[in-house]
Amino acid sequence: MADRFRAFCKDEILTYAYLLLYIALSSGQIFFNKWVLSSKEINFPYPLGLTLLHMVFSSVLCFMLTKVLKIMKVEEGMTADIYATSVVPIGAMFAMTLWLGNTAYLYISVAFAQMLKAIMPVAVFVLGVAAGLEIMSCRMLLIMSVISFGVLVASYGEIDINWVGVVYQMGGVVGEALRLIFMEIFVKRKGLKLNPISVMYYVSPCSALCLLIPWIFLEKPKMEAHGSWNFPPFVLLLNCLCTFALNLSVFLVITHTSALTIRVAGVVKDWVVVLLSALLFADTKLTVINLFGYGIAIAGVAAYNNHKLKKEASRASVDDSKANINESELAESEPLVASSASSK
Repeated sequence: MADRFRAFCKDEILTYAYLLLYIALSSGQIFFNKWVLSSKEINFPYPLGLTLLHMVFSSVLCFMLTKVLKIMKVEEGMTADIYATSVVPIGAMFAMTLWLGNTAYLYISVAFAQMLKAIMPVAVFVLGVAAGLEIMSCRMLLIMSVISFGVLVASYGEIDINWVGVVYQMGGVVGEALRLIFMEIFVKRKGLKLNPISVMYYVSPCSALCLLIPWIFLEKPKMEAHGSWNFPPFVLLLNCLCTFALNLSVFLVITHTSALTIRVAGVVKDWVVVLLSALLFADTKLTVINLFGYGIAIAGVAAYNNHKLKKEASRASVDDSKANINESELAESEPLVASSASSK
C-alpha cells in the first residue's frame, strides 16, 4: 500500500513538473522571440529569417538524435504519397503560423497577441465544419460566439492597436487552425500515427524549405543591404535550442497526460504571458476592458475544452464497447469452429 502511494505521488509530481516545464518554456520562448525581434532590445527585425533558423536547427538536431546518435526513434510507415499529400501541407501551414506569428510581434504587444490567439478554437471549428470533421450545433455556436465576443471586447480595450499586426496575428491563427485540421485528416484518413519526434523529423525540413523561398525574396536583400549586425551567436543558438526544447516538452506532457491537458495548460500559459508581458515590456499597457474581454474569451475556451473532453470520453467508451462486442462474438464462434473441426 505504501509503495503504491509513493508511486502515485511520484507520478503526480512528475506530471506537474512536465506541465510547469511546458508553461515555462512556452512563455519563455514567446518572450525570447519578442526580445530578439524588438528594435529596443536585440533588434533583429527578420522574423522570417529567425523562423527559418529554428526549422533548420530542428531538422539538423532531429537527424542527429534519430539517425546518428540513435537516442530517439522515428516511426516507420511514411511513404512518398503520404509525405506529399499530408506532411507537405502540414509543414507549409506550420511555417506560415510561425512566420506570421513572429512578424506580429513587430507591430503589437505580446499580451495583445495572446488575446487574439484566443480566437483559435473558432477558426479550428469553422474550418473543421467546412472539412466535414465537425458538426454544427447550437451549443458549439454559443461557445464560438462567446469566444468571438470576448476577443472583440479585448481588442476594443487595446490602447495602441496596430491593424497590420492584427492581420499578421490572424493570419497566424488561420495557419495554425489549418495545420490542426490537416493533422486530424492525416491521422484519420491516412491511418498513420506519429509521435512528436517523428512529426518534427518529417515536418521541420519541409517547413524550412517553405520558409527559405519567401526569405530569399523578402528578407535576404534587406539583410545584405544592412550588412553585419550585432547578434551574438550564443543568443541565436540558445533561441533555437529553446524552440526545440519546447517541442520536446509538448511530447512529454502528451505522453504522461493527454492532448486536452496540454490545451488546459496552454490557457494557464496564456494568462501568465499576458500578465508578465505587462511587467517586462514597455509597449504593453493592459486596460480593464482588455482583461475583461480576455476573461470572457478564456471562459469560452474552457467551455470548448470541456466539450471536447466529453466528446473524446464518449468516443472512447463507444470504442471500448465495440471491442467488448467483438471479443464476445469471437468467444462464441470458437466452440463452433472446434466442433466443426472435430466432426471432420
